[in-house]
Amino acid sequence: MKRFDCSCGSRVYFENVVCLACGSELGFLPDMGRLSAITPNGSGEFLAHEETNHHYRKCQNYVAEGVCNWMVRGDDPNPLCQACRLNHVIPDLTQPENREKWSLVEAAKRYIVYTLNELRLPLVPRSVDPKCGLAFDIKSDTSEGRILTGHADGLITLNLAEADPLLREKMRTEMKERYRTLLGHFRHEVGHYYWDLLLRDDPELLSAFRDLFGDERVDYLAALRAHYENPAPLKSWMGDFVSAYAHAHPFEDWAETWAHHLHMVDTLETAQSFGFGIAARFNASILEQPFEQLFTTWIELTLALNTMNRSMGLPDAYPFQIGAVAKTKLAFVNRVLNAWKAAQGKTTKDEQGTLNNTR
Repeated sequence: MKRFDCSCGSRVYFENVVCLACGSELGFLPDMGRLSAITPNGSGEFLAHEETNHHYRKCQNYVAEGVCNWMVRGDDPNPLCQACRLNHVIPDLTQPENREKWSLVEAAKRYIVYTLNELRLPLVPRSVDPKCGLAFDIKSDTSEGRILTGHADGLITLNLAEADPLLREKMRTEMKERYRTLLGHFRHEVGHYYWDLLLRDDPELLSAFRDLFGDERVDYLAALRAHYENPAPLKSWMGDFVSAYAHAHPFEDWAETWAHHLHMVDTLETAQSFGFGIAARFNASILEQPFEQLFTTWIELTLALNTMNRSMGLPDAYPFQIGAVAKTKLAFVNRVLNAWKAAQGKTTKDEQGTLNNTR
């Protein structure tokens, strides 16, 4: 996540809808990757204070529901922003407690959409492309059964209960997880989606995947059942996998590793943007750095983050240990992303860095 500043020069944050210093309304411009002060133009649209030739409208969920702060270009007929139009099912808003939880879910979803844009990955709503598009169902448990978070053919389902921090922490503890967040769920589940899009039909990458992660054709349900009935001891997965769940099946190993890679690049981009000494030494986009350099910097940064947390009596911000095999898997995710960029006829490294820095 980049650092954002209002046109008045004050620091503003990705979730903000108003600048506390000057009082300007704010809106995120997904086509530019920037949070901007906005001014009504008198005809129902807004002028962005960023340099752009476009007028914008507020997303319908910004105006009517108060759960969004993204903008829609004036020449786009869709009333919803890029992130909100990915929704297929939203929670029942006649239940008062659902709106606050949904707002938290949407905030996490906007983070993942921001990252996918930065990575320049394909991001088409399922409503536009029923075969290969992406959609989200945000649902609550009912008397008929519990909603399971997961992915199936481009449709990602998230249990709204995950937005309750007490319930989420309870589940994290019961499942002996080191990390459980709304954003982590989105990163993991879109990993499954992009496996289908980027690996499934590429023989070379698929072969390399199987060499490293294992054969994904082994019985998935049987593997998960075995994982929950007989959890792997720490010593059997630590170093080779980023988490215990990654040990369950090659699909889950990929999704957990993909999510971890997104954790890494997003946090490094934030550190670089705010001038943290460890990451600020890069003079180009984090996404353009060689993997070895990225990983080395990541380890240095997480050591600093953990030490700062311990200085305040808090748990480690990064409670993971990455061994040689898990590192190789992270490098493979990086390779897949680079292969996608190459296949799309991306420009040279220097030109791409310029594009990223001018979004």
